Amino acid sequence: MNKKLKVAILGALFAMTSGAAMADAKNPKIGFSIDDLRLERWTRDRDYFTAAAEKLGAKVYVQSADASEQRQISQIENLISRGVDVLVIVPYNATVLNNAVREAKKAKIKVVSYDRLILNSDIDAYISFDNEKVGEMQAQAVVAAKPKGNYYLLGGAPTDNNAKMLREGQMKVLQPLVDKGDIKVVGKQWVKDWSPSEALAIIENALTANGNKIDAIVASNDATAGGAIQALTAQKLQGKVPVSGQDADLAAVKRVIAGTQTVTVYKPLKVLAAEAAKLSVQLVRNEKPGFNASYNNGFKKVDTLLLKPTPLTKANVNLVVDDGFYTKAQLSAN
Repeated sequence: MNKKLKVAILGALFAMTSGAAMADAKNPKIGFSIDDLRLERWTRDRDYFTAAAEKLGAKVYVQSADASEQRQISQIENLISRGVDVLVIVPYNATVLNNAVREAKKAKIKVVSYDRLILNSDIDAYISFDNEKVGEMQAQAVVAAKPKGNYYLLGGAPTDNNAKMLREGQMKVLQPLVDKGDIKVVGKQWVKDWSPSEALAIIENALTANGNKIDAIVASNDATAGGAIQALTAQKLQGKVPVSGQDADLAAVKRVIAGTQTVTVYKPLKVLAAEAAKLSVQLVRNEKPGFNASYNNGFKKVDTLLLKPTPLTKANVNLVVDDGFYTKAQLSAN
């Protein structure tokens, strides 16, 4: 082979490989591993995220773990083998993903923790709403409706770090009132998988144990609030016992309008998804995202982008219509 031909072949190979690298940065491949697409909340995130990422030139591959930590781990491994440039993960169990994350990092794949913080792992970024603030808002709304009395604390999934952050926020508001003697916490329990049916059973038992003398329920999301309100309704206590929630699920917003749920915390998912898509693409392109916080996840201080939540009550419930989150027809439909 003559020298000129050799140079031409090497040049062509270089152009092809550098072109491929540039194409990846221009059109990144994003693996989106979601805890459980059977929940209304996550289908919205998926749709908003995919639309926002595609506008930025990215291709998104979505997997749903259906509330199985083992399935999520194998799906993440599958996404790694497909050669994604960045993994965006909504962890089912925040404590079991360190090996999967290590494999991703070995393959030079960026890892973003979406909405829930992955613990004890070398992740690149975390994006969420300020969950401690959400907990404060939940407790503040319930206290405003019932400043004194017997309180029950209905936590989220024990596998979800967000549940603990929410509780920290709630106790910031409640502890001074407990110390003062205005509030008595008559029970507290975590709810496996944020399950409405488990929340229903917990509150049924709590009402029985306390002779129906529960004055307020601080529930950590709308699914658990729905279960709690079902238990209250069976005892004709709906609307008399303030109940909190979060996520602005359609059923919950209708309960807020009806007066059976005191507050849901609205987190504009379109904003979260769009910011997460932008952040993911910036990481692949080695651009500098606009972080505004950091969290220690047990392995490192993780660069974090925290977004602002809004408490939604009867007084400002139209915000979800103004934002295009729901239509008026959806809110009024039976």
